[in-house]
Amino acid sequence: MPLLGAHVDPTNPLGHAEEVGAEVVQIFVSDPQGWRKPPPYPHAEALQASGIPVYVHAPYLVNLASTNNKIRIPSRKILAQHAEAASALGARGLIVHGGHVTAKDDPAAGVENWRKAMERAQAEGGLGLPILLENTAGGENAMARRFDQLARLWDAIGEFDLGFVLDTCHAHSAGEDLADAVARVKAITGRIDLVHANNSRDAFDSGADRHANFDAGTIDADLIADVCREARCDAVIVETPAEGQAADLSFLRKHLG
Repeated sequence: MPLLGAHVDPTNPLGHAEEVGAEVVQIFVSDPQGWRKPPPYPHAEALQASGIPVYVHAPYLVNLASTNNKIRIPSRKILAQHAEAASALGARGLIVHGGHVTAKDDPAAGVENWRKAMERAQAEGGLGLPILLENTAGGENAMARRFDQLARLWDAIGEFDLGFVLDTCHAHSAGEDLADAVARVKAITGRIDLVHANNSRDAFDSGADRHANFDAGTIDADLIADVCREARCDAVIVETPAEGQAADLSFLRKHLG
């Protein structure tokens, strides 16, 4: 069974983990909506001493696909800064969204920008830990919303040995059927390293990224558990509202045990 955990409060990660019964945690190490370099993480020593596995999520603003230099270049920089911070924590991986281009852009330009970013990082000695690409929920010009878009991107960057994160809410909201999502993703990437097990507040193919607890969303909770089981991944993280995370993890333990 994979390790089961949660996205936790970065100001009290271990307390939050204990409260909800998480055996692995995911954190932000800076403002997820900001461009600032992450400061030294105040709970680094306690996290490392605890031995609990850690994943770090990059800021939402990171968009390696963008054709706008004022977005793409800072995105490369902040990704490298977060990779350094995550490596210092001993994190298992740094999670980053696929990003997007604008309606007037050729999506192929976004794919090429991703490839250039990975080539640059490799030429500079790598980023120090696995980069885990995550599928996203919305945007017609997104790089990793629909699985055909993901396939085009993966064909260009898969050789850099990236990992992959399958988010159940994102896939549902993107219009991808969860019943066979694992098989279809693995046919593209060959791997699923992590599952973000989230219910959705919104309807199938809505394009909306609003997570819900397992008992409060539009996805059958058993289907979420099926995805987690079939993925055969290292860890499953719930990014659901904190007040219901303990129940969500308990549900997964019951259905995956």
